[in-house]
Amino acid sequence: MAKIYLQVEVLLLTGTNFSAGNWVKKDDDPAGRQPSEIERLQEACWNGLLKTMLPELWINPPNGAILYLWEVKEAESFLALELGEAPLPIDPRWSLTPRAFLSIQNHN
Repeated sequence: MAKIYLQVEVLLLTGTNFSAGNWVKKDDDPAGRQPSEIERLQEACWNGLLKTMLPELWINPPNGAILYLWEVKEAESFLALELGEAPLPIDPRWSLTPRAFLSIQNHN
């Protein structure tokens, strides 16, 4: 029997009060450059703060495995996060990303 892996897709809308939050930086930028709102949000996600930022959204896999952040895709108005036990492709029919499901939508 094939193992079933848990995959989670999260969309974080940018340009909102949530995305403009004051996320903690691990290291100071030696060049003194101020990162944009999207860059700060991406950095917070890569640094493992997603569970802290959105605890009600976090899912613990039933088999005791660990969810890893595999990819962060930047779009014009959101960040698409792909989490899972293994880096598997997401089926476009079940994806939250508008580009994925709009491309397979039937047009009458």
